[in-house]
Amino acid sequence: MNEPSAGGSEKMKPVVCSRGRLRLVGVVFAIGFVSLGIRLVDMVGDNSRGAASAAAAGLGETPAIRAEILDRRGNLLAGNIEIPSVAADPSLIGNKELAAAKLAAVLRNVDAGELAQTLARGQRFAWVKRQISPVEQKAVLELGIPGIFFVSGEHRIYPSRQLASHLLGFVDLDNNGLAGVEHALQTRLSGGPRGAAELSGRPMQLSLDSRVQHAVRDELRRSTSSFRAQGGCGIVRDIKTGELVALVSLPDFDPNAPQTAAAERRKNRCSGEVYELGSLFKIITAATALDSGAVTLWDKFDATEPMRIGKYRVSDYHAKKRWLTVPEIIAHSSNIGAARMAFAAGGKERQLEMLERLGLTVRPEIELVERGAPLMPERWPDITTATISYGHGIAVTPLHFVEAVSTLIGDGTRIPTTLVKREPDWQADGERVVSDATVRDMRWLLWLTAAKGTGENGNSDSYLVGGKTGTADKVRVGRRGYQDRAVLASYVGVFPMEAPRYAVLVVLDEPKGNEATFGFRTGGWTAAPTVGRIVDRIGPLLGLKPSKDSAEAQFEARLEVRPAWDGYHSRTEEGFAAVRPSG
Repeated sequence: MNEPSAGGSEKMKPVVCSRGRLRLVGVVFAIGFVSLGIRLVDMVGDNSRGAASAAAAGLGETPAIRAEILDRRGNLLAGNIEIPSVAADPSLIGNKELAAAKLAAVLRNVDAGELAQTLARGQRFAWVKRQISPVEQKAVLELGIPGIFFVSGEHRIYPSRQLASHLLGFVDLDNNGLAGVEHALQTRLSGGPRGAAELSGRPMQLSLDSRVQHAVRDELRRSTSSFRAQGGCGIVRDIKTGELVALVSLPDFDPNAPQTAAAERRKNRCSGEVYELGSLFKIITAATALDSGAVTLWDKFDATEPMRIGKYRVSDYHAKKRWLTVPEIIAHSSNIGAARMAFAAGGKERQLEMLERLGLTVRPEIELVERGAPLMPERWPDITTATISYGHGIAVTPLHFVEAVSTLIGDGTRIPTTLVKREPDWQADGERVVSDATVRDMRWLLWLTAAKGTGENGNSDSYLVGGKTGTADKVRVGRRGYQDRAVLASYVGVFPMEAPRYAVLVVLDEPKGNEATFGFRTGGWTAAPTVGRIVDRIGPLLGLKPSKDSAEAQFEARLEVRPAWDGYHSRTEEGFAAVRPSG
C-alpha cells in the first residue's frame, strides 16, 4: 500500500478531533440532564416534605380565595394573584448558618443572622421570606439547598392604586383586612362561616363609581395644591338611596404598599376624623327652627349688634348691622342670627333632639372601621347652644354631615349611608326627621345661598345647585382654644336642586388664600368652586341632563313673594366687601 501523504494525514486529523468533541459534548449534556432531573426530583421531594412540614405547622389547608371587590359598574377595585413564598424545614438543613447566608444573599431584606436563629429553633416549618419575585425564586432554586421549598398563596392587588385607598383599605400578608372595607367586611370577603354562604363565591359590589371617584379626586388634588392645604375630603352621596358614590381623602396612599405610607397619609379624613365644621351647621339650625313651628321663613332677628351671653359675645364676620330674615341669616351666614334662631326654636332641648335624630351624636353608620366618634360638650350652657348653632363646640365627621344634609334636603327621612351597592328593588325604610314643608323651605334656602349669597362661587354651568359655605377656626390639638390663622374651609352642595339627587361635600384642611381668591381662604372662595367643578364633571357621568335654565325660574318666583325684603340688593350699596363669603 502507498502510505498517505503528509497532506492527506493533516486533513484526517480535524475529522477525528471533531468526532471526539461531539462525544465529549454529548457526555456533558447527558450528565447535565441527569443532574437537572435529579435536582427536579429533589425539589419535588423538598416541596413534598415541605408540604408535610407546612401541614405540621397548621398551614396545610388551602384558605378560601378572598372575594374580589368591584365598583358599581363592575370595574375591578381589588383582586388576587398567586405569588410564591420561601419556607424551610430546618430539620432537613445541615449547616443552617451557611444556608441562611446563601439565602440572604439572593433575597432582599432578609437578614442572615436573624434567619440563622430562626432555622436553629428546631421547628419543622419556618418562613424564609413571604411573597418573593420571579427573579428571587429562580435564585433560590439555583442554590439547591435541601429543606428549602415554596408555598404558593394569594396576594391582594389594587389595580387603581391610590384611587380609592381609604375606602378599600388593605390586607396583611395572610390576606386579613387591616383597614377600610377590607377590614370592616372581613368575614364576607374571606369566605368565613357566614361570608361563604352570603357571597356564594360572587364578587362584592360597592356603591362607588370609579369615574366619579376619579373626578372628585382630581378636583380635590387641584384645590389642595392650589391653596396649599394640609389635606382634604370629598364625598358624593346619593340622597335617594344613601349610597356613597365617591369618597376621597387626601393625602392618600397606594394600598399595594401601605407599609411605605406614613400614618398621616393613611388617615381617613372623611369618616375617621372629626372636625368643627363651622357655618355648615346653620343648615341644621335653620331646619330645627323651621320644623319646630316657632319660627317661620320670614321672621326677622336682631343682628344690629353683637349678641352678648354672659361674659361672651357672638359676632358676625361681615356684619350687616340690621335685622335679618331667616333667608338672610343663612345666605349671609350670620352667627348672631343663627344663635337667635336656636333660642327661638327651644334652645338646648330642641337642638340636642335634632342632633340625635340626624345621627350626629353617635359614630356614623358605614361599612368602615374608621368611624370617628363625635365630640360633644360635657356641659350645655346657653353659650354652647349659641356656638353649636353656627358649628363650634361640636365636632363630627364630614360623613356625618353629608348624611344630615341629605336627610334635610331629600324627603325628610334619614336613610343610613352605605358603601355596598343597593339592589334595584331596594326600598328606603328610614326615620322621618322633618316635615315636607321644612324640606321645601330648606331646598329654597340652599338655592338662595348659592344663587345670591356666600355660595355663589359654587354654582354649576349646567345644573341648579344649592349649598352652604363653612369656615371654622381649627381646634388646637391636645390644647384648649383655636389655632392662629388656621381654618377648615368647606362647602356642601346639592344638585339638581329642583329634584335633589346628590349631595357633594368638600372640606379643605388649612387652605391659604391666593391671587385668584384675593387672599381669602374661606369656604366660599376655596371649597365652593371645587364643588362647582365637581358637579359639572360628574353630572353627565351620573346620567343627569342639564337643567339649570329650565329649573331656576321656580326658585326665583318664590323670592318675589316678599319683594320688600332688602337682602341681597344691599351689596351694590356696600361695595365689594359685601360679597366676600363670610361662612
